[in-house]
Amino acid sequence: MTDEVVLYRTVGPVATITINRPERRNAISPEVTRALSESLARAEADDSVTVVVLTGSGDKAFCAGGDLGAMNSEGAVSQHFSRAEVGELFQQMRRSRLPIMARVNGHALAGGFGLMLACDLVVASADAAMGTPEIDLGLWPFMITAVIQRDVPRKLALELMLTGRRLSAPEGERWGFVNRVVEREELDGAVAELTQSLASKSPLIAALGKRSFYRSEDMDFDESLEYLAGMLTVCLQSEDTAEGVSAFLQERAPEWKAR
Repeated sequence: MTDEVVLYRTVGPVATITINRPERRNAISPEVTRALSESLARAEADDSVTVVVLTGSGDKAFCAGGDLGAMNSEGAVSQHFSRAEVGELFQQMRRSRLPIMARVNGHALAGGFGLMLACDLVVASADAAMGTPEIDLGLWPFMITAVIQRDVPRKLALELMLTGRRLSAPEGERWGFVNRVVEREELDGAVAELTQSLASKSPLIAALGKRSFYRSEDMDFDESLEYLAGMLTVCLQSEDTAEGVSAFLQERAPEWKAR
């Protein structure tokens, strides 16, 4: 087992980023946050990468939240800036040109729940538990509230945060913040199927689409329509749109140029 807290590897167009602290249930420490940010930047800078998979080591947890012991070892000021780095990571994930998929191989709790929700898509093992148990420790999930509010229905979000109740992965799928739930032995196959689908699309159009999806989310209705009209104009000027239309009319597979 490597001493690296985050592992990075690529296979074809897919970069897999793995939190490598199974003995701590892949808890988030300041080192993990920084390594995740560096790994995502590495994927972002690699033109051959078109999809990112984020997961945890072992079979117990995707990420069990913040490492309280690591946080308590820092001074108050250092803790404040470490927490800010978590928010910056969420922003980085949202701004990334790459679709980011959470491969949830176990519990996604507290900060791990927020990390899962910060991903664009979620594929989860049926035995994974999800939620915000902070209230039971006299804490509140402040840092992940922003992502919870955007993915989880309002009343359910408040119930989870006020009670600490855990949801099963099938419940998450029913509520719409998990895309697919499969048995543990089928997890890698389901992730591969979805990554292959994502990787087959134009990386340029996927990047433009992801950016417009998140940017328009917090605009008012009139502003979002004006912005989206501009994005459509940009899209229609791309070589990939022309190629996609031509390939459709000619009944052949498109050859994307990412421009």
